[in-house]
Amino acid sequence: MRWLFAFIGYMIFRFPGALLGFFLGTILEAGSSGRIRTSFQTTRASAQEFELRLLALASMVIRADGKTTQSELDYVRAQFVQFFGKERANEIFRVYNAEFKKTAISAAEIGNFLVSRTRYEARLQMLDFLFRIAKADGKVSPSELTKLNEIALYMRISPADFSSIKAMFVDQTDSAYTILEVSKASTDSEIKKAYRVLVKKHHPDKVRNLGAAAEKAAKEKFQRIQQAYEAIKNERGFN
Repeated sequence: MRWLFAFIGYMIFRFPGALLGFFLGTILEAGSSGRIRTSFQTTRASAQEFELRLLALASMVIRADGKTTQSELDYVRAQFVQFFGKERANEIFRVYNAEFKKTAISAAEIGNFLVSRTRYEARLQMLDFLFRIAKADGKVSPSELTKLNEIALYMRISPADFSSIKAMFVDQTDSAYTILEVSKASTDSEIKKAYRVLVKKHHPDKVRNLGAAAEKAAKEKFQRIQQAYEAIKNERGFN
């Protein structure tokens, strides 16, 4: 089932499309193992449960700094339209505004929902997506960072992985080291080992079967990892 949604992502040929397709496919695969019933009705309901929670997380990030910018709203709506189609996206927003947001669901509840239904790698990609939303207005603010960190904790994302993704979107001292999940005190051998681990985790070939959009997103992240490694190599002068 994951491959069906990945194919949709491929047809859209956009990062969020493949990302959402992968998430939804993961949820539906969970159903095949007995955690979610797999009738058409419950499958569709489960998909909508995910869609609404994803929108809720996006809303939390957008509102974190006390202001809602049009660029952030436009970014989120555009991605939902591109993936689900205008009619389906409008329905998701309608249900969210009319019903779902009145439940005042918390980040903790959404985190528990996602942890029980998605793999760790999928949650890492979701965090990357939320950072993209925060950066849509040009800068990730301190309050947005606080909210993103809170969400990451509830999704049980490790501090090292959070810092690595953060460094890809927020300029900071020693960001190259942070992306590789090492410090300036690390030895050359430790840095090389960390790089190999990240290459294995994020190599585009790992998502090739999910379609061109997922592969494109993986290549972007892979390139940031390579750039960080090259920057450290040049700084230290090792091969």
